[in-house]
Amino acid sequence: MGFRKTLLGGVDETPEEDKKNADAKQFDLLKYDGVKAMRIGQFDYAVKCYREALKIQDDLEVRDYLSQALIRQGQLAEAITELKALYQQTPDNVEVLLQAAHVAYMQEDYDEMDTLCQQALQVDETHPRVHYLYAQACAGRGDIIGAIARLTKAVVLDPDFADARLLRAQVLTKMGEVKGAKEDVDWLMARHADHEDVVLAAARLAQAEGQADEALQLYTRLIDMNPFHLEAYHERGRLRYEAGDKQGAEEDMQKLLELNPNELADVSGDYSAEGVEQHMKRVYSAINPFGL
Repeated sequence: MGFRKTLLGGVDETPEEDKKNADAKQFDLLKYDGVKAMRIGQFDYAVKCYREALKIQDDLEVRDYLSQALIRQGQLAEAITELKALYQQTPDNVEVLLQAAHVAYMQEDYDEMDTLCQQALQVDETHPRVHYLYAQACAGRGDIIGAIARLTKAVVLDPDFADARLLRAQVLTKMGEVKGAKEDVDWLMARHADHEDVVLAAARLAQAEGQADEALQLYTRLIDMNPFHLEAYHERGRLRYEAGDKQGAEEDMQKLLELNPNELADVSGDYSAEGVEQHMKRVYSAINPFGL
């Protein structure tokens, strides 16, 4: 053996080393095939590649890629499982918990969100997004007071946290606390007036304050920004109907039927004066304008 090493200038490898090298090559191949598959939207294949790669080596980056691919597939529970496994290996990484909490929010699993946010607070209680996600969980469970408290904490930690201010404005408007909501809405409109959700929050606040003309203008502005905004047509039509503008209300109702026929499939095509009146009453009482 020694003669062979000297003559060829190489080093003999044991069977164990051969297998180790082969596994490393296969792992790299699977990992990068998965990355390529994700880039072109082949998430099923990407998941298969990542799962096979993890059988060879438990790699943090691959597990993160796998969670992303599972989310894109809509396999949210499995994505949370992978993120939890990732967190076990990186217990100081609060971002992993935040990602898991966001996926739980997508599932509307507010109890899971609560648990994950409590864990995240133990890692970093000064992270504003932890409090924001915790507030979403509270709101989802109907704990409005808890949601406001968490959102206020998030804004204290980061006064420029627009998402937290927006959610707080929405929750306060729903509660009828228009004064508190106005502070956040004014702040948002001064900085993000081109954002649809901000304009919608401002319109709903104006509506809650009884400022029908201002609300109408804001809903019209929202429709100019997005001609397919169902809530804007619905609420503008409601306001028009209540103001006696039956023609304008009918136009918005018909636009709603055009954009969302499945939602309102039981509305017939009877557009006689009596039929339109009954349809409008039903359509404009179908949605709570202040719901989250």
